Amino acid sequence: MLSAGSNMLEHLSKYTIVLGSNSPRRRELVSGLDIPYKVITLPGIDENYPDGLSKEEIPVYIARLKANAYQKMMSDDTFLITADTIVWLNGRVYGKPEDETDAKVMLRALSGKMHEVITGVCLTTREKQQTFYAVSSVRFAVLEEKEIEYYIRQYKPYDKAGAYGVQEWIGYIGVESISGSFYNVMGLPVRLLYKYLKEWR
Repeated sequence: MLSAGSNMLEHLSKYTIVLGSNSPRRRELVSGLDIPYKVITLPGIDENYPDGLSKEEIPVYIARLKANAYQKMMSDDTFLITADTIVWLNGRVYGKPEDETDAKVMLRALSGKMHEVITGVCLTTREKQQTFYAVSSVRFAVLEEKEIEYYIRQYKPYDKAGAYGVQEWIGYIGVESISGSFYNVMGLPVRLLYKYLKEWR
């Protein structure tokens, strides 16, 4: 078991904290909380969601879906963190692009507009499951076609919702303003996660 005794979350020291995510950004952000954890990833988790879900309901549903995929391998001392992030613009979900063409379509749609980045988080043990979400508003400058093409060619953002990483070149040159958590735009609202971890009983 991993010990959490040297940090601010000693009440979680009875758990082995597991991050169920392939995302290097989420690993970086959880590491920033100074809590011991390990990463376990499961391939092929179904991330489809029912028609009729809207905005924050979608990433919360998928975060819970991811958590449920781990249920069989969880032990009594497992504390699982799963998450999902979407981009929401004009009533439409922008998830991970399928290919270069899809990525271009997404970035053209975001160019010059304000969109929302929504992350759903699911905390799971054998006894309890809790979900929450965070919303950040991001305004993009107008992106030139050559800027979009350069970013996609150099950074290949096919594992990122909305086809962009705010911490990468496109964020430096394209993001005019953010209202809400910057880290949520990266993929995990760490202040809110810390709050829920502190309150976990």
